[in-house]
Order: sequence, then C-alpha cells, then structure tokens
Amino acid sequence: MPASTRQIIERCRMFSRLAPDQLDRLVGMAQRREFERRRLIFRQDAPCPGLFVLGDGRVRIYNLAPSGKEHVLRLVGPGGTFAEVAAIGGFACPASAEAMQPTTCALLPADPFKQALTDDHELCLGLLVGMAMWVRHFVVLLEDIVLRDAISRVAHYLLDTAGDQADEVVLPAMKRHLASHLNLTSETLSRTLRRLDETGLIEQADGRHIHITDIESLRQVADGMFPEI
Repeated sequence: MPASTRQIIERCRMFSRLAPDQLDRLVGMAQRREFERRRLIFRQDAPCPGLFVLGDGRVRIYNLAPSGKEHVLRLVGPGGTFAEVAAIGGFACPASAEAMQPTTCALLPADPFKQALTDDHELCLGLLVGMAMWVRHFVVLLEDIVLRDAISRVAHYLLDTAGDQADEVVLPAMKRHLASHLNLTSETLSRTLRRLDETGLIEQADGRHIHITDIESLRQVADGMFPEI
C-alpha cells in the first residue's frame, strides 16, 4: 500500500527529531506529488517550488555543464529530501531533479515552509540538526571523491546503501547515473563490481541486484585495504 503523506513526513530522516505538533504542521501544508519514470521534477535554475520529501521511488539530482556534460550529485531514496537548501534560502534550484522510477513525494511549499520556520524556533532548531546530518553526508561524499580510489569508493557506496542491518543492494537501472555520482566512468564501475565479485566479497545476481557476502572485508576495502586474491 502506498505511504500516506503523513507517513512520508514521519519517515523522513531530516524530521526525526521534531515534536508531534511540529510534524502535524508540516503534514498540514504538504502536497502529495507523483511522478512517472524519467519525469523531470524541476529544472536547474528554475524557481524552487519547496522542499521535497521522498516516500517511494528514487530521484537523481544532477547538474548540466554548458558543454552538456552531466554530473549526478545525489541519488535520493525513500526517507530522503531534496531542494531543501534552495527552499530555505529562497533561491533558484541549483540542480535538476528527475524520477528514476515511479516516485511519490510530499512537497512542502516554499512560502508556508519558510513561515513555519519563522514562527517556530524549535522547528527551526530541529531542522538545523537534520541539515547538519545532510551536510555531513556531502562531506563524506567529497572525501570519497578526493581520498578514495575507485574500488574503495564503490565498496563504501554499497555499504552505505545497504545500511547496518542489510546485505542487499539494488543499483539504479542506469549504472551510468551511479558512475557519475561516484565520479567514475561506466566502464570503471563495471570493472570494479566485477573485481569485487571475483574476490568473493559480493555476488551479482543480475545487472542490478547485489548480495554482500563478506561485510567485514568489504569495510576494509572501503578503508583502502583490498585483500590479497
């Protein structure tokens, strides 16, 4: 059964520290939005409609250079948010967003959302904590790109996507989007996944579904220590 707008808001990591009355206010202003696969949600440099909370599906956030080259900044899954900085700051969307599969979101329109932050300092403080977690995610991503080699970067992504209590990962339907997100070529991503498979750290059931067979060794790879074959 599809999640209700309230469930989408309550499951959002950014809002995990808010009180029930604060959540009620957000639910009251939220607008349910549904997008088909490959539907453009908003375009880079367009006015920001508000903060989006992802309930089901997956969204890619990407930039286009003047040359036409695309770089994927984020791959947002259920419980995540996007357009939050532009919504709070009141400026245009710094990137484009596209649904990678059928997607359901709750939209918190920019004006009532900013008014709620003005009226309720506790709500503002709770969101600051959530934003701090969001910034931390980008710091980790930057560290990945600068400090980790390709195989460490992919290992870290698999562990982060699977989470602490799981060992299964479903890759995006188009691997080039993941490759761009990790600042790799599609060929390098495929070779790296194949190398992890051949070493016995993962199993690729098909092109998208991956089973992590040795979590501890994969953590070592993420830290830059690839085991001897």
